[in-house]
Amino acid sequence: MTPRKKTILWIIAIIVLAIIGYAVYYFASIYNGLQGLQKSAENSPFKSVTPVEVKIPDPPKWEGTEPVNILLMGVDARGIKEGEVPRSDSMMVASLDPVKKRINVFSILRDTYTDIPEHGQDRINTAITHGPNTAMKAVGDLLGIPIQYYVYTDFQGFIKLVDAVGGVDFYVEKDMYYPSNADNHEYDIDLKKGQQHLDGTTALQYVRFRHDATSDFTRTERQRAFLKAVAQKMQSTTSIMKLPNILEQVSPYIDTNLSVNDMWKLATVGYQSQMAGSEQIPPMKLLKEEKIGSASVLTVSSESKLKQYIQDIMNKPETVPVSSEGKTGTPTNTNTNSTTSGETGENGSTGSSN
Repeated sequence: MTPRKKTILWIIAIIVLAIIGYAVYYFASIYNGLQGLQKSAENSPFKSVTPVEVKIPDPPKWEGTEPVNILLMGVDARGIKEGEVPRSDSMMVASLDPVKKRINVFSILRDTYTDIPEHGQDRINTAITHGPNTAMKAVGDLLGIPIQYYVYTDFQGFIKLVDAVGGVDFYVEKDMYYPSNADNHEYDIDLKKGQQHLDGTTALQYVRFRHDATSDFTRTERQRAFLKAVAQKMQSTTSIMKLPNILEQVSPYIDTNLSVNDMWKLATVGYQSQMAGSEQIPPMKLLKEEKIGSASVLTVSSESKLKQYIQDIMNKPETVPVSSEGKTGTPTNTNTNSTTSGETGENGSTGSSN
């Protein structure tokens, strides 16, 4: 072998080793980052909560046929004493169907009055103060579906996530302004109408804003729309390459019962799936505003109809497109209830069937 060929082989060998080394570092970093999301008992935000025997569904056996339902909870931890668990500021359920490759998102109005297992009736946003198992059971009973997993974070976790993915280009449908005197203006909301690049701080302003005529109703729509935009950004090649850094940034602010193995499999399902729709729970047709004691709450006019409503959405048949010649094509997942980040209408609607 000539010296020239030996040199080329050495260069190739060094490049291959460098690629392998980076791959090992990359996946090890991801593994460590994912592992850090599941907090040990002493680091758990729920360490001071007295455990209650609440039976929650076992995780699916990952045979690729069973839907997976995850409760996503965002809390406002401002002014909370050490060891206290704040009420959830937002609650969503992401339902992933591995067969239909579809994701449905349900955002639950936080003033919904319902059964809190072992704690009587109260607003749904109080469930998390009794621990994540109670919150999963309360939401699962309300929707009539098994909730196997939860993901819990606070304001700072949300800010870190949006900043870590490089922010999100998003259409703000109207001017939004609300000064926060109680927080020395740390969480003031001041956004202008139009397409803009939202970083973590301005994104938090957008998803928190509820100081308009429809209050929490349109706020949950905004949250679902923005969640979809973040998910799309996370699927980009750039964000995937930055995944170890993203996990490092958000890990201190997140708790979950998902194992690393669960996360890998969920990521695979999620990456292959399309957003099928996003809905407010309870829907307007089943929602009643009531006064219980001195509190204004939202109740469900028919629990059985609500559960059927959820099933109708999750089991909605796939649309078969028809060409101009009348020929049918392969079934495709259509998104009739949600929009992309740049399509939010001027009235604040994200296209849900509220």
